[in-house]
Amino acid sequence: MSRVTEVLAQLEDVGTAQNRKVYARHGAAEPMFGVSYKELGRIGKPLRGDHDLADALWRSGIHDARALALRIADPAQLTAERVHDWLSAVDNYVLAEELGRLVSRSGLAREISDALRDLPAEWPASLGWFIVACTAEDAEVWSVDDLRLLLRQIREELADRPNRVRHEMNAALIAIGLRDGNLRRSVFAVDRAVGPIVVDHGQTGCKTPAITPYIERTLAHRESRSAQRPSRRKRKQAAS
Repeated sequence: MSRVTEVLAQLEDVGTAQNRKVYARHGAAEPMFGVSYKELGRIGKPLRGDHDLADALWRSGIHDARALALRIADPAQLTAERVHDWLSAVDNYVLAEELGRLVSRSGLAREISDALRDLPAEWPASLGWFIVACTAEDAEVWSVDDLRLLLRQIREELADRPNRVRHEMNAALIAIGLRDGNLRRSVFAVDRAVGPIVVDHGQTGCKTPAITPYIERTLAHRESRSAQRPSRRKRKQAAS
């Protein structure tokens, strides 16, 4: 039995009809097994970095196998050609975001985002903006001036962009707002100007978070965690 056949058999074993119904509501299409994220993590853990296996799983055409492929692929071996090849088969936001997370961990984040954000098609453009959301706090990827240009673009274009692109623009605004105080004030101004960003999540319980409250909660959480670190260090020192 080949490695890819063995992994596909594992995925099929743990798939459920209930998960298939849930994933279908999120846009995933057949063929799929209905594998939970917990099981994808368990199966994928020993396979991480196996780039050839990832490509073979992607070529199977099975939704769960493609989700697993994007989790185990090696970011260091990723090429722009491979990203565009995989993207050509993406037909739902679950795979678009998994691909975006992979690209964001590679050295291709800026190149791919720049190539995709302005495209009219929903999935490529949403991937481009999702990469912004994943990397906005990384000064090696985006300068402050870069992000200010993106804020202006979001403010001007958001209302006319496709459904899922609006959702990822919302996420990008949150991530940019977490970068620093000056950008945060600009993000709050954009938030006031565009109002609540409306996204149709279909027959799911998903919501697009309100920008300003989400940023404020995240900052409060980070501050709380930062305050707890000295106490944890003291406890470790006392126990040693």
